[in-house]
Amino acid sequence: MAKVDYTKPDFWALKAQKERYPARSVYKLAELTEKFPLLPRDLHTCKVLDLGAAPGSWSLFLLRKFKGRGFLASADLVPLSRRDDQGLFDGKNFFFLQGDLTLAENRDALTTKGPYNLLISDAAPATSGNRSVDTLRSLALAEEVLRYAETALAGGGNMAVKVFQGGDTAALLKRIRELFKTGKSFKPEACRPGSFETYYVGLEKK
Repeated sequence: MAKVDYTKPDFWALKAQKERYPARSVYKLAELTEKFPLLPRDLHTCKVLDLGAAPGSWSLFLLRKFKGRGFLASADLVPLSRRDDQGLFDGKNFFFLQGDLTLAENRDALTTKGPYNLLISDAAPATSGNRSVDTLRSLALAEEVLRYAETALAGGGNMAVKVFQGGDTAALLKRIRELFKTGKSFKPEACRPGSFETYYVGLEKK
């Protein structure tokens, strides 16, 4: 199999440029929201938490969908890209925290903005090239997201989190199925060819 050149923009990357999103990952969230009823019908009172949000495509996708309604809190170690937000990241219905989401003070700051109807995370660790190491790091991030779901997500709320397949991810999916009425695995079409990432979805927190 020919090696994929990730330095060249593919269909999704070109589409993101055209539609003014900072990254192609936006179409993974678009697929997830089309496949699953992640967002409530009434967006006026909807609250969403986006963990690992940079460069900001997922947050921007939701704010465009909200059209001034609802509330979105996002967090990441690095700032969001302001290239395409057209002022949406300055809106009153948006809060961004730059920092480590595992720190207690940051967890408290984000949790107090809730409870949330939806928790999303496209967070990925700094990859080493060693699949076993990268999978373990990804799992640790996903477990942290699940802890947020336990404390910051409202009853009946939903979750979508990225994981690298392998390791003990089956145990993570089991925990999701214990916390939510439904727990599923889904790999969007927009994932890169050969990527071992997938998404675990939890529907209707018990």
